[in-house]
Amino acid sequence: MTAPPKLLIFAGSTRRNSLNGRLAQAAADLALASGAEVTLLELADLAIPMYQGDLETEGMPADVMRLKQILFAHSGWIICSPEYNGSYPALLKNTIDWATRPVKSDPAWADGLKPFSGKVVGVLSASPGALGGLRAQSHLVPLLIALQCWVAPKAFALSRAAEAFDADGGLIQDAHRQSVRGVIDQVLFAAGRLAPTPGAAETASRTQFSK
Repeated sequence: MTAPPKLLIFAGSTRRNSLNGRLAQAAADLALASGAEVTLLELADLAIPMYQGDLETEGMPADVMRLKQILFAHSGWIICSPEYNGSYPALLKNTIDWATRPVKSDPAWADGLKPFSGKVVGVLSASPGALGGLRAQSHLVPLLIALQCWVAPKAFALSRAAEAFDADGGLIQDAHRQSVRGVIDQVLFAAGRLAPTPGAAETASRTQFSK
């Protein structure tokens, strides 16, 4: 019997008590409850510098390689993006930019699109405002498509997110939980049919990263 696809969930924020970090945790809890194999990645755990081409000449940073391996090892992703000035944040762009850089000294990673091509991605966002980060989603989705990702048709923008979570970090409204679950279900369904299974030698650790 085919194993279920591995699901990677992360927020494009490293701020303490980030609304999108809370949304990522809530999504991970919902995915785990449905029986999915989930890795919750905290970008704060990766020492990734601001992209500058000269840094590549000194060798690819170790945590960039770690990021590439994590992305590649998961067939499906859920990205929770904040909205800054009507778009997704610099942290998320910088993370993606580094992950796309080819490693010329390593033939296994010479293709910069290797971590992205064929991945099935669901997009969530959370914002204190009424739109819930929709404008960030509208900029992030074309970037993911350009990187050869399959983007799930369903997405969810959590508006007025400061009041949306209970004391345990769960989503208060059942409608919100159902919307997040809908994105997760679509990603898992499509990833099980579209994304190739990574080779055993190239899979990353299954350990859930610290919350």
